[in-house]
Formats: sequence, C-alpha cells, structure tokens
Amino acid sequence: MTAPIVEIFSSIQGEGLLVGERQVFLRFAGCNLCCAYCDTPGAQVAPLFAHIETPSSPPLPAAGVGPSTEDSPAFSEVPNPFTPSDIADAVRHLLRPQPGLHHSVALTGGEPLLHADFLAQLLPILGDLGLRAYLETNGTLAEELAEVVEHIDIVCADIKLPSSTHEAPQWEHHERFLFALAANEDPGRLDFWKCVVTADATDDEITRAAQLIASVDPELFLILQPATPTRPGITAPSPHHMLHLQAIAKHHLPHVRIIPQTHRLGGYL
Repeated sequence: MTAPIVEIFSSIQGEGLLVGERQVFLRFAGCNLCCAYCDTPGAQVAPLFAHIETPSSPPLPAAGVGPSTEDSPAFSEVPNPFTPSDIADAVRHLLRPQPGLHHSVALTGGEPLLHADFLAQLLPILGDLGLRAYLETNGTLAEELAEVVEHIDIVCADIKLPSSTHEAPQWEHHERFLFALAANEDPGRLDFWKCVVTADATDDEITRAAQLIASVDPELFLILQPATPTRPGITAPSPHHMLHLQAIAKHHLPHVRIIPQTHRLGGYL
C-alpha cells in the first residue's frame, strides 16, 4: 500500500492547543475541499517528488558547550508514492539526532483521512517509534476517522466557515464527525476544534459552530484562528472583531481561545 507525500520535516506546531511543541510533520497530498484561505494549496495535487528533510548533523551540544552552527536543514527530493516503511525510515532519521526532542508526529495535508487505509498500517509503526499521533483534519470524513481513531492521540479538527472557505457549508459533515469522535471516546485522547476566521466571518457562523460543539461535548476547546492573508481575496479580521467573536462563542462554550498561526509569525516551516 502506498500514499502520495508532499513533505516530511521537523518544526514546531504553530496552531492550536499544542502550539510550540516540536513535531515531525507528515504532509499528505490530496484534499476533498478547496478552501479559499488554504495556505498549502500545493498539497491538493500529488507531486512527482516529496520534499524530505534529511538531517546530517550530530546531536545538539550539551548546555554550556556553545551555540550550534547548524544552518537551515537539508532536504532531498524523493519520488512518490511512499510505503509505510518508507515513511517510517524518513521519520526515524529525523528522530535519531536527538531522541526525545519530538512530542508527536503531525498528520496533515491536504486531508490525511483520504488515506485512512494507509494510516491504519502506518500509525502502529510510528507508535513503535515512541511518537504520539496528532491528526490535523478538515473534520468532514467521519467514516474514515472511524478506521484510524484508535491509533490517534490528538485530534485537531476544523469547522469550515463558509465565509472563510468560499465553499458550500459543511455543517452536516462536521456534526457526523463530532459524533464519530464521541462514539470512539478515549479519555487519553485530546480532541479540539478550530475555526479559521476571516474579516467576513459572521456572528451567526460562530454561534452555529459553538452550538454544534456544545451539543456533543461542551468541554471541548474551540480555537478561533485569525486567517493569515496569504492568498488573494482573504482579509484578516481585526483584533476587535476576533474579541467580539470570542465573546459570542463563550456564550455556548467555556473554552474558547484566540490563537494565530504562530509559526508564520516566527518564520518557522
């Protein structure tokens, strides 16, 4: 079994509740949506070659020894598609220089759940490497989630606001996804939801998103993420607008946070 990969690299998680944690990012190609604000549009189509980080430096020096002279990481272009063994080898290579550095592996895209059968084979292998599995998903593929959720430790699911995506609403798909998570409840798993918010976001959209989450589990976290205007037609919301929307969501959920894309702010991959 194989899957198309866009890139594999090491960096910090820049979004959501795990912001700042070091992760191995595994970006799958292909998506069932085409959001107007998408900051990885190249992941919608499988590339001929994947961009794979290939660290060759020794482990970082101990405290007090002096600064590392390591510059930007090296990358190799590796032909697609990949087997689970291929990915495990690439991930193992990233883990080797400093064991214990990485919190988890981020499964992202594109939409990783389009490759649920592949993930069902891959995730136990990554678990054997000592990595927790962090799923970043658009929150629309409930049946595919059910195939792999037993292997997932953290789920970050989007609620796609029509004002942000410029596509048809996904409310019914999100509701099925929420219930699929609830049906496979695991006290050791962290689940939270995220809305990318543009200047066009409406009170009604945020109300509906918050009510939808609260109807299934009012203790779930909702992250309101101001859109980073990397594409034409996308305007970031003002701070006042974000605070207003947070107040609306807090009418229905106790845990609502505003967290921007911090990796963009810091210039990380």
